[in-house]
Amino acid sequence: MDLIDLSDGDNSFRVRVLGRRSPGLPHLHDQLDAEVLVTSSFIAGRLAMTLVPSDLEAWSRALDALAAGQNLCWRDDDHSPEIRIEPHDEEHEWVAVRIEDLGQSCVSVVLPVGLEEGWIDRQRSLLDRVRKQWPSEVLESSPGVYAWRR
Repeated sequence: MDLIDLSDGDNSFRVRVLGRRSPGLPHLHDQLDAEVLVTSSFIAGRLAMTLVPSDLEAWSRALDALAAGQNLCWRDDDHSPEIRIEPHDEEHEWVAVRIEDLGQSCVSVVLPVGLEEGWIDRQRSLLDRVRKQWPSEVLESSPGVYAWRR
């Protein structure tokens, strides 16, 4: 199921959620296996990643920033690809998606995507679907102490 789907028919950037990392193990249960998929007439790439509930919250806040016309950086840490989205890229006059995987492959890609009006609302809908499919079911009451939500 897609969490992010930015596509114009020629260029495409997607984050696809594959499922729970380790269902039934409280400390890993809410982690989601996912992959970044980038395609264009020039390149095609795929990169594995893991999402945690705070990543979904950060994506929700990122969508608010995009709706306000702000650039954003999502997943900016040493262990995952850095994803930047510029809603009004001056060079390309479209939405620009920048993916940098400096931690693993050392590859960086800029993908201009011509998106139709309402694209942010579509991304919110995808986020809601992911949250409904894989709700957070574990609570970390203190560092390293996990319990099932009731």
